Amino acid sequence: MNLKSAVLLLLLMASYVYGQKKPLDHSVYDNWQNIGARKISNDGKWVGYSVDVQEGNPDLYLHSAKNKSTKKFPRATKMEFTSDSRFAVFHIRPFYKDIKAVKDKKLKQNKLTKDTLAVFDFSKGTTEKIPNVKGFKIPEKGGSFVAYLLENMKDKSSDSASDKDDDDENKDDDTKAKPLQLVIRNLLDGKSTTYDNVVRYQFSKNGKQLVFVTKKPEEKPKKGKEEKKDSLEDKSLAKKDTDKSKPKKYTLQTVQVVDLKTGNVNKISEMEGDFSQLAFDEEGNQLAFVGTSSAQNDLVKLYQLYYFNFKGNKNKTVTNDHSQMKKNWVISENRLPIFSKNGKQLYFGVAPKPVAKDTTLIANDHAVVDIWNYKDDYLQTVQLKELRNDLKKSYAAVMQTDKPELFTNIDGEDLDTLRLVNEGNAEFVLGITSVNNRIPSQWEGSSKKTYFIIDNKTGERTEMIRNLNGSVAVSPLGKFVVIFDREKGQWLSYNVKTKQTVPLNKDLSVSFVDEEFDMPDFPNAYGIASWTDNDESVIIKDRYDLWEFFPDGSKKPRNITNGFGRKNKITFDTYDLDKDIRSVNRKNSIYLSAFDNVSKANGIFKTTVQSGSDPVKIQMENVWGYRSIQKAKNAEDYILVKESYTDSPNIFTTSDFKNQEKLSNTNPQQSLYNWGTSELVNWKTPKGNSSTGVLYKPENFDPNKKYPMIVYFYEKLSDNLNRYVAPSPTPSRLNISYFVSNGYLVFTPDISYVDGFPGESAMEYINSGVEKLKENSWVNGSKIGIQGQSWGGYQVAYLIAHTDMYAAAWSGAPVVNMTSAYGGIRWSSGMNRQFQYEKSQSRLGKNLWEAPELYIKNSPLFTIDQVKTPVVIMSNDKDGAVPWYQGIEMFTALRRLGKQAWLLNYNGDDHNLIKRQNRKDIQIREQQFFDYYLKDAKAPVWMTKGIPATQKGKDWGFELTDEKP
Repeated sequence: MNLKSAVLLLLLMASYVYGQKKPLDHSVYDNWQNIGARKISNDGKWVGYSVDVQEGNPDLYLHSAKNKSTKKFPRATKMEFTSDSRFAVFHIRPFYKDIKAVKDKKLKQNKLTKDTLAVFDFSKGTTEKIPNVKGFKIPEKGGSFVAYLLENMKDKSSDSASDKDDDDENKDDDTKAKPLQLVIRNLLDGKSTTYDNVVRYQFSKNGKQLVFVTKKPEEKPKKGKEEKKDSLEDKSLAKKDTDKSKPKKYTLQTVQVVDLKTGNVNKISEMEGDFSQLAFDEEGNQLAFVGTSSAQNDLVKLYQLYYFNFKGNKNKTVTNDHSQMKKNWVISENRLPIFSKNGKQLYFGVAPKPVAKDTTLIANDHAVVDIWNYKDDYLQTVQLKELRNDLKKSYAAVMQTDKPELFTNIDGEDLDTLRLVNEGNAEFVLGITSVNNRIPSQWEGSSKKTYFIIDNKTGERTEMIRNLNGSVAVSPLGKFVVIFDREKGQWLSYNVKTKQTVPLNKDLSVSFVDEEFDMPDFPNAYGIASWTDNDESVIIKDRYDLWEFFPDGSKKPRNITNGFGRKNKITFDTYDLDKDIRSVNRKNSIYLSAFDNVSKANGIFKTTVQSGSDPVKIQMENVWGYRSIQKAKNAEDYILVKESYTDSPNIFTTSDFKNQEKLSNTNPQQSLYNWGTSELVNWKTPKGNSSTGVLYKPENFDPNKKYPMIVYFYEKLSDNLNRYVAPSPTPSRLNISYFVSNGYLVFTPDISYVDGFPGESAMEYINSGVEKLKENSWVNGSKIGIQGQSWGGYQVAYLIAHTDMYAAAWSGAPVVNMTSAYGGIRWSSGMNRQFQYEKSQSRLGKNLWEAPELYIKNSPLFTIDQVKTPVVIMSNDKDGAVPWYQGIEMFTALRRLGKQAWLLNYNGDDHNLIKRQNRKDIQIREQQFFDYYLKDAKAPVWMTKGIPATQKGKDWGFELTDEKP
């Protein structure tokens, strides 16, 4: 065979293979892969990454940069590198099918094989496996130690399986934690030390110390051989005999500290009680925790704060009768003590003494009632949503560790929160309160706040700014506070020492707030990018460029990207590559992430803060990536994940971003399926506005054919041009990859809005974009469907109530009646929905009494008699965002009017579907619905006959029939 014939044969074979590519089906979802957790070792020589599947077993990969080799560990998860870059430590979980079987059948957890701890030695290339491990920890910044708890395989009292992660460690707030065996292993020499009956433990960050709490196991009373079962009356008497009023003591608990270098163990506290909230300082020289000796069944337990200084030989117990403690206040067990980074200050929790519940009250004799008062700061729904957190709310006090006998209350019930400054090293904290501004959040959506500088030694407050609608940020060293005033679009600087405020961007013509903001509210700022060393300057973003402002007002602001971003429509930002480095050096080179707003390309540039010249391009690609990169702490090595619509996410490693090594190869099976392409579409709306959208076409697109099209929308989506869209049972969005693979065009237009007219705005942009595409002969203009979820669901409802240009519609969680939804509750937060219409996404800009005509005009319900488009509505009875009765209003109106409509209520599921079985179900129904109306396929039974309640859970109605809906 000559060369020409061979080439022709290869081309014919390629054409045959290409022609044989199959469309995606609903069976592919579970095994479709994504890059999960990833890390790079401190020395940059090893990369660990997880390849996860949607439902099944993940795989962990460890890649050696030196040997260019990769090791695979099936079912491995929760990988950590030791700080010396010599070991990787991770869990190996049981098979997913076994975990699922235990949960599905509600079996005891002891029926499931426990996790295995694996330790991979980089120098030897060997893996040690330790079975039956419950959790592990390694020091954050020093040492090659690992500590872990061993499951007690003889314990048969495990609870039934639940949805919680069954390998979670004993939690600090879990007073019922079972004593287990703690193993501390030195990974360098392989030596291990074990300690019995441990309930909690913690390394110091530098790996020099480990503290653990032991708990003496409770002895279970032994039943006599002749003991008979109690009668019902005997049980009742027995219950009375063990009344909660009788003190039930904790078992003996002991706090011990191990010096990991010498192995010496120091017992520092012991009592019949409970110890928790273990915290070391940065150097491991100081330790704090809380403890109680109250009876185990006391309704109100009183706690103490324990402080130890191993180096200074100091210790102190802070009790509730301390002279500095406020009257009727106590030490809180709900806040982890925090040392300042320099170890000079200890922040801990105090709180009003809880009021015990009266357990003598008989429930049936008393009403259970919520009382709503118009003077309440927060609606009862918000209060009930936050009840659990509020019952555990604590307030900060601070101790100067050189004088542990003294402390200062720096927090109060009037403050919303405190922020530590300079990692707790500063002599003050930032206090924030929304007192007297909370009620308007009902219609504003947020509260104005007042900010204080609070002295750590005296508790004295200095008001910095009052009733701010905006935000503040404290400089790394605490010299300045930068303030953003949202109402004025103004950045300001507050000098902590002089108490003077300086405007920063007052004389600049460029806007530092969202230029595309289209809601009836004040726009947000683009934000702070970074600070420079010694708090000399702050870098603030405009839409495209980065600006350097000097908070002391000594120098004029500078555009450090030299206007290059605005000139080229590229948005720049800085990276935070090391959490221990909180500022950048003005003279050193820094990397900038870059996003091209026109082409949607991503990349990376380089510059210095002080140069002020054009940043230098390192790499720009038509991918999604570069916004999130990770750096090796002690080397110029990086990892990043890149993807595009045609290329599945994969992990890359690089030292300069010009040369990149691809480590993973996810989803090779994609090549077997008809995939697709993505491209930008630009057009002018009837009002002359410019807009952009993304058009997805099948991989085997033929311009000589006519294709049905589905239009999916939600605000602006064109920035997602290069995002990979895995075939997946979505929470309720359109499954773009599935429909494209199965011969549909999918179009996602951007929408801009005019205050007061969100419905008309949607029509202007969506319909004109569709009309633009209908100019192409390959678009079947009579077979176009629309799909939207939530705000998109509302727009679907509005469109079909005002136009008949669509052949089918799918509306997920829509609002159709803004007058009835206006006063509703967003149950996920407890907030009233008024802010939604006046300030936020619904964009009406006025309240119901000011402009009832806007609420009616924008409500599809009032023109729903004009609907001619068949529509499926999804509205779930546990929707936490949109009242589910909105879907009912839409359905019952359409039903009465004799329109073709279906309502799906996934029982107990949320606004966006949470349960995977429901996500899978809706993919099938959506495909069958659009196939019927847009491809002339057969209709399923659930559309033609419905599913009666008597067949619920027995018949899903997926069978296709020749009948018409």
